[in-house]
Amino acid sequence: MDKLEFLRRELESLHKESLFNEIRTIEGPQGAWIVVNGKRVLNLCSNNYLGFADHAELKEASKRAVDEYGVGPGAVRTIAGTQTIHLELERKLAAFKHAEACIALQGGFVANLTVIPAVTGDGDIIFSDALNHASIIDGCRLSKARVVRYAHNDVDDLRRKITENKDSARRMLVVTDGVFSMDGDIAPLPEIVDVADEYGAIVMVDDAHGEGVLGDSGRGIVNYFKLEGRVEIEVGTLSKAFGVMGGYITGPETLIDYLKQKGRPFLFSTGLTPADTAAAIAAVDVLTKSDELVRKLWDNAAYFQRRLKDQGFDIGHTETPITPVMLGEEKTASTFSRKLFDKGIFAQSISYPTVARGKARIRCMLSAAHEKEDLDFAVDAFTSVARELGI
Repeated sequence: MDKLEFLRRELESLHKESLFNEIRTIEGPQGAWIVVNGKRVLNLCSNNYLGFADHAELKEASKRAVDEYGVGPGAVRTIAGTQTIHLELERKLAAFKHAEACIALQGGFVANLTVIPAVTGDGDIIFSDALNHASIIDGCRLSKARVVRYAHNDVDDLRRKITENKDSARRMLVVTDGVFSMDGDIAPLPEIVDVADEYGAIVMVDDAHGEGVLGDSGRGIVNYFKLEGRVEIEVGTLSKAFGVMGGYITGPETLIDYLKQKGRPFLFSTGLTPADTAAAIAAVDVLTKSDELVRKLWDNAAYFQRRLKDQGFDIGHTETPITPVMLGEEKTASTFSRKLFDKGIFAQSISYPTVARGKARIRCMLSAAHEKEDLDFAVDAFTSVARELGI
């Protein structure tokens, strides 16, 4: 008796529905051009917004840290695993974000699993945007709080939901992504904060795709909207624009002190390696010194999006360098992606369940590492594939 037979059937179903994700292998570092399964292709897939994943200063900082601190902290942070380099990263991130304090964690996903269950529980209500990231959804599930979803980026619906439920709540938390990763749109954070303040709700924003992208030198959505001091909880990641690995939470010192006592992933899992920590510090230093890479990222995004629209492509309602090329059916998107790869473009299709059925797309991720000729090459390839498929 094969007790895992049900898994084989599920995999067969994914293949039949063109939903099976073929995981490709990258040979060498991330960059504008990479080698994937032996083929050199233009990279339009990674979250390496600023080119930091192979940045010389970050690599040198990482190497020095290994010599000074070793390859791993060897224990959870609360027992014997907090090294001076961890505290330096937390100080620099707090200063960069104009926040009182910071806690560094193993990943952005982990950061949401740390903070949401720690600050909410039975008797509380979480108001969550309908398109929030899976890590927020999972954090809410772990919290045992009641979750009320409000329509995507709809502040009027948020107000209605709070009004309808506030009398049954011990505490209320409003949580939203800052930048939504599939469509590239931005949360209406000023209006969300106004509503939350009116009803005494805590505000949390997961700015994974806003860090290094929005705001002054990439300080994120709270800085972008000049809301410092009005958003209680900011979650960020070090694995996208920062090019490394890890996550963090910034906010009032009271919040961070509490999370260091009650955040389960912090308490029960070893922290960041010295190499990752040092590279993240170097990334903060680079951004603090100059916004050149952030400006180039936005310049590349504007150029690429304009050229795609000129060719008749639907790129949705993006407001950021995330550029979805909307195609509709799952099979169409997967075929489009394969043909792009044949033409030297690595741009994966995004289908259900990551997005709704019938909303499949090629999601292009722009980077400061790209040059204009790279983007011209990509637009030509997209146009050629569209003609071949009659789109």
